[in-house]
Amino acid sequence: MGASLILAEPPQPGGGPAVAPSLRLVLIGRMEAWSLASVPALPRSRKARALLAMLGLAAGAPVPRARLGALLWSGRGEEQRRTSLRQALHELQEALAEAGAPAVVAGRDALALPAEQVWVDAVEVARAGAARPGALDLLTAELLADLDGVDPALDAWLAAERQRLRAHAAGEAQALLAAASEPGAIAAAARRLLAIDPGQEEAWRSLVRAELARGERGAALAACEACRAALAARHGAAPAAETEALERAVREGGLPAAPPAPAPRRGSARGARLGVLPLALLGTEAAEHLSAGLAEELTAALAALRWIFVVDSASLATEAGRSDPEAAARRLGLDFLLAGSVQRAGLRIRVTLRLTDLREAGGVVWTQRFDRDADDLLALQDEVAASVVARIDPEILLIEASRATARGPVGASAYDLLLRAIPALHRLDREGFAAAGRWLREAMALEPDYAPAQAWGAYWHLLMLGQGWHQGEAAAAMAEAERLATRAIALDPLDAQALTILGHVHAYLHHHAEEAVALHRRALALNPNLAMAWVFLSLAETYCGDHAAALRHHDRYRELAPCHPHAFFFDAARSMPLLALGRHAEAAEVCSAAIALQPGFSFPYKIRLAALGHLGRVAEAAAVRARLLAIEPNFTLAQAAARAPMRRLADRETYLKGLRLGGLA
Repeated sequence: MGASLILAEPPQPGGGPAVAPSLRLVLIGRMEAWSLASVPALPRSRKARALLAMLGLAAGAPVPRARLGALLWSGRGEEQRRTSLRQALHELQEALAEAGAPAVVAGRDALALPAEQVWVDAVEVARAGAARPGALDLLTAELLADLDGVDPALDAWLAAERQRLRAHAAGEAQALLAAASEPGAIAAAARRLLAIDPGQEEAWRSLVRAELARGERGAALAACEACRAALAARHGAAPAAETEALERAVREGGLPAAPPAPAPRRGSARGARLGVLPLALLGTEAAEHLSAGLAEELTAALAALRWIFVVDSASLATEAGRSDPEAAARRLGLDFLLAGSVQRAGLRIRVTLRLTDLREAGGVVWTQRFDRDADDLLALQDEVAASVVARIDPEILLIEASRATARGPVGASAYDLLLRAIPALHRLDREGFAAAGRWLREAMALEPDYAPAQAWGAYWHLLMLGQGWHQGEAAAAMAEAERLATRAIALDPLDAQALTILGHVHAYLHHHAEEAVALHRRALALNPNLAMAWVFLSLAETYCGDHAAALRHHDRYRELAPCHPHAFFFDAARSMPLLALGRHAEAAEVCSAAIALQPGFSFPYKIRLAALGHLGRVAEAAAVRARLLAIEPNFTLAQAAARAPMRRLADRETYLKGLRLGGLA
């Protein structure tokens, strides 16, 4: 088929693009294309999509028109190929232009995409190596899985490219595993290789030995069983004699771990490991279909959380059939188990769920009961799954943060450091907040390709700027917030939280509210249960002047996560559209409740002061103003005007007039 379009010799590795790319192409799995403003840029026809994919894989190199025509229209003559290619190119250029993405550079004999303006996940994988190991994690599915059948010639080319990309990624992952020396690094490298090629039996043995060396016997047993399942699915074969002997030794408590190296670094990719059991059936009325459907819906919804590893409910149920569920979950090395029951009585259904921490000193850490009408079971499944995910995501995060803090700073991984920082962001005391910033910077220095640390680092800068704690370096802090959020998305374009944080950077810091709305909607398309995205979308819509939509979307946050750890911020966001709509008493009440949750957060004091100013409640306004200036001593009316992100002059004047009436100078 000729030379590959994927880079054979990758350029010099670096820390990521110097500027934000204007077009992001996701070619691994189902194809996606998004502009910088998160507007879809994918053309409608499969031929035009295939054309975009081939140009993206070329990484900026010109691709001859003749070659493109031969791959896309192999059964046609040369003149027909040229005509069809012009039509597909026209469709592609229109789609890119409508999205605000860079156009294809169309020469007489070749086509190309401007490399400096395009990010392509498959190209990032092709450039992976020792300096950029995190790029290998992008290979989560087959290359262009939805473009089979476009043309026989393209099918043959795709098969070769898929094999080439996987072979390159597996080779780089093997090199990383060979270079790893301490147990945490060996386990992380082995998991990375096995995610690319589950048939690497030696990598399974390395993983088992590394988990034992870390004192994680449950994880070692889970790796043994996963190895057996992977080999059976891939080759229809049992493990080799060496692997069988290793598994027997693990089950019998043999192979004591060697003394660990001083201050080992734990792999940050571990995350919390969670399993979902099919719900138990109570009562006499049948609800088997709802039990299985709910478990599947919960598993799918939880899988959208990028930092939680979710075990398939069917696999866990099979393992649990041999013993009690908690014992089965522990054998699989899980940290948390989500289980419960479903009961139907006439036209009503009751779903009861509980989350159990399976580790020492664990126990039931969260419970919830849902009573719903049985007239729409699919809607019930969606509603329950959304509520569960939105509520247990922060719950698990805080539990993991507590454990990371208890482990202490010695040998902390980037994941541990991130977990230590998150509770300090909730508390908002100056000393703890400064420490959180140091931990996040250390996490990013330790693992520059760890996307969550970059996203939370951007959020830290947002809070610092909002609190007025930047000490005169506002421009630098704004630039750093945008750089970190943009880099987080470059590292993981499917991270909904990173997308919505970048959107808030655009809206709050740069006053580009329309761009922010698009980013928040993209985040919600990836994870519709992300409370932060609903709140930030609500704020961006308020900045645009669409206050009715802002209140409606804020209501969705309150339905999903009424007890979120950041409720002091998220609840207060509702006061902005209320203030703009002239509902000043309601705005003041919302801010009062938010202040009660976190007295050190300055934002609700500002809106409450403006609301009290409009209401003429002078004495209360004076008390609020004094507390606000104790947090931000240098906050003035001029600063408020410069920071105010509202696009409508009437909304800005309502806010600023309220502050003046409240006594702010």
